[in-house]
Amino acid sequence: MDSPKIFIGIDTSNYKTSVAAVDEKGSILCNLQQYLEVKKGERGLRQSAAFFQHVNNLPGLLDGCFAALNGEKPVCIAVSSTPRPQEGSYMPVFNAGVSAAKILSAALHIPCYTFSHQEGHIESVRFFSPLRDVEEMLSFHFSGGTTEALLVKNGRISIIGGSRDIAFGQVLDRVGVKLGMEFPCGEEMDKIACRLTGSEPFVSENILPPIKCNDGFINLSGIETCCQRAAEKTDSEELISMLFMRIGEAICAMTEQLSHKYGISRVLYAGGVSASRFIRRYIQSRLPQTEICFGEPALSTDNAVGTAILGGKKYGA
Repeated sequence: MDSPKIFIGIDTSNYKTSVAAVDEKGSILCNLQQYLEVKKGERGLRQSAAFFQHVNNLPGLLDGCFAALNGEKPVCIAVSSTPRPQEGSYMPVFNAGVSAAKILSAALHIPCYTFSHQEGHIESVRFFSPLRDVEEMLSFHFSGGTTEALLVKNGRISIIGGSRDIAFGQVLDRVGVKLGMEFPCGEEMDKIACRLTGSEPFVSENILPPIKCNDGFINLSGIETCCQRAAEKTDSEELISMLFMRIGEAICAMTEQLSHKYGISRVLYAGGVSASRFIRRYIQSRLPQTEICFGEPALSTDNAVGTAILGGKKYGA
């Protein structure tokens, strides 16, 4: 009996180096990730510094990936080459993964397919969800650098809402660094929000104003400024709790407005911010009539599983 075909995925974002392997049955053979190192007090990395770290991280992760395959040869390799599936979308940091993928492709004599980071995020959640075969849905991509509402229809992805300036992840990281946390800060802040308040903060709502949402779009620079000011005079745990509640409110508002506008009740949430336990509970409690789909937390943060799955689909097309 022939062994299942194996597909490898590579993703080199601003936060992590990721390598994964899946087979044609949908089994995840490995899902390896390594955070990029950011100096204490800094809020991210320059593209050149991130690129250099990816180049150093990839050999070790690829070695671990091939060890997990036990001598089986992959039939294709897939890699994230751009942030979004749109013309002109570009970030130099993804070139590290593309170079490694092309070298492997040439060495192993297998095809190399390119996809966007965003497509990989969505697929890593969608493939293992009840929405796997749904042709039309709303999807939200909330990550360190992206806060977008997307219409996914017949294989096409269109931006229909989201933040007009900075992203949820940027707000969390900037506020967390201000409070003395190490970058990236979202996971630690989520634990604090959950520990302090459970599903909803019992703190003064005057700490932070609501995030206004208009036709599915929001602006986040204002609440970041308010957080920076409040950090000087407010208990840090109360501030974190209130910030998470305001983010949850904004996500619910975007979801309701766009669900009504497009007549779609199926909604998928992808990206690292959507892995927050606080935000998941908040959304689920406020949108009981919406068919909400979250992925496993390990598949919501940056990873290459979705990219590998997309490669497998293209190989078998």
